[in-house]
Amino acid sequence: MREYLLTLCVTAAVTYLLTGPVRKFAIVAGAMPEIRARDVHREPTPRLGGIAMFFGLCAGLLVADHLTNLNQVFEKSNEPRALLSGAALIWLIGVLDDKFEIDALIKLGGQMIAAGVMVMQGLTILWLPVPGVGTVALTPWQGTLLTVALVVITINAVNFVDGLDGLAAGMVCIASAAFFMYAYRIWYSYGIEAAAPATLFAAILMGMCLGFLPHNMHPARIFMGDSGSMLIGLVLAAGAISITGQVDPDVMNLFSGSERATVHQTVPVYIPLLLPLTIIAIPAADLILAIVRRTWRGQSPFAADRGHLHHRLLEIGHSHSRAVLIMYFWSALIAFGALTYSVNSASMWIVLGVVILSAIGLGLLLLPRFTPRAPRWAESFVPPRYRRRKVSPESAQVLAAEAGEESAAGTQEEEQAHRTPVAVGVSGANGATAVGPRSRAAR
Repeated sequence: MREYLLTLCVTAAVTYLLTGPVRKFAIVAGAMPEIRARDVHREPTPRLGGIAMFFGLCAGLLVADHLTNLNQVFEKSNEPRALLSGAALIWLIGVLDDKFEIDALIKLGGQMIAAGVMVMQGLTILWLPVPGVGTVALTPWQGTLLTVALVVITINAVNFVDGLDGLAAGMVCIASAAFFMYAYRIWYSYGIEAAAPATLFAAILMGMCLGFLPHNMHPARIFMGDSGSMLIGLVLAAGAISITGQVDPDVMNLFSGSERATVHQTVPVYIPLLLPLTIIAIPAADLILAIVRRTWRGQSPFAADRGHLHHRLLEIGHSHSRAVLIMYFWSALIAFGALTYSVNSASMWIVLGVVILSAIGLGLLLLPRFTPRAPRWAESFVPPRYRRRKVSPESAQVLAAEAGEESAAGTQEEEQAHRTPVAVGVSGANGATAVGPRSRAAR
């Protein structure tokens, strides 16, 4: 565990220290696109944050290669080299897109090539545990197609959710933390060395996200861009592929009996890892809804719009920071709920706890629909928007006099003509104002 923590800290430190110089480089290189209609930030912000994250990945792998125990991962497996090759390719494509805005189909082709590079070096799905059937061995073609599909879906799911400051990095960090806990349990508790690469990938991914988040929290000083979002999506998919498709469930020997009984009993353990979409369920749901929404409108599935889940949260009335925290909450609930269920699937307390937390999450989600007013004695303990407005008699007279003068002079129409509404995410407040009613985002 100490070596994993050291690798995580080195990765986070390198990513954090390089993000500042990368920001200056992005400004000089002109990687600061103009604000688009779907954006929620007010000022042009440099991209290319994925450069710092990629070098953090390289630093983490380099340090792990020189540690006593983690060095065995590089000696016994070619998966770290496969990950580095695929990550370098997808990172290069992302850097070009951040600077030159390359076509979506070209990016899709690059994602498939990056996945193919990892498959050629041994990072592929070899078998799957199927309930009631047993361990199903896949042919090379089946394993390749499933691996490529899993990588492409995960990359685009993370890329689609990267719409608010700190959202993608935080959600992936939560998912990788849950992934690390389970992978480490398989590697350490059951002594399965095949789970060591996935554990290493999860630790490095946490370091990449934690090192970048201080620069990316609202208000963000730099964006990770496609070079960062596609990179962390690929690393997350690589870890899931490594532990799901290459760790034989029969090696765990958790239960006696036939092979079919063993796989059936370990299904609750492997279902959360069979597809990383169950861990990053929120980005996956956003991806599916975006494809359906755009196809229904007759648009390309890759066309950008303002219909993502985080945009909807802003339209409901949540502020930028609160929308991000709500997405964090749901990601943690799904990821760690699946992790807890995989450890003890027979406990009803786990299901009851998930249901209660889901109800709390729904309450937080619909909070802006209600405008409760705190009692007088509690107004000093709540935010200003929940307090009653206090108007003194003198202020009321002044307001009435001003209103009479405006109506007499006929200047009300002129004042309305000069007023400029604050549009959420375009040219006004980022997310919503802190006090008072919130504007609805333009679609």
